[in-house]
Amino acid sequence: VQLVESGGGLVQAGGSLRLSCAASGSIFSISVMGWYRQAPGKQRESVATITDVGYTYYADSVKGRFTISRDNAKNTVYLQMNSLKPEDTAVYYCNANTKEYRGDYWRDSWGQGTQVTVSS
Repeated sequence: VQLVESGGGLVQAGGSLRLSCAASGSIFSISVMGWYRQAPGKQRESVATITDVGYTYYADSVKGRFTISRDNAKNTVYLQMNSLKPEDTAVYYCNANTKEYRGDYWRDSWGQGTQVTVSS
């Protein structure tokens, strides 16, 4: 399974960006999809996740500003980021839990990451 992210870039504080992540390859089912981020010198942290039926989780630091959504028909997850702050600057990674066939176990896949930089 391959995850390809897009939509990162440079934005001023208060601005918005929308990240997309498309999963491709041998996919029978996808359960949880999510976004994580890693700032320089810090550990990777969970930003937001969404289940196949739409249950969502958000880190406290992004609640009310970020919105996660997914299109199951396209195997794609999105992250709408509004009111961006300099502390949101990080490499953002897409994650998905997938099965390649009915009896498979759940596999964890990661994208290559996309840089988000918020200037003050």
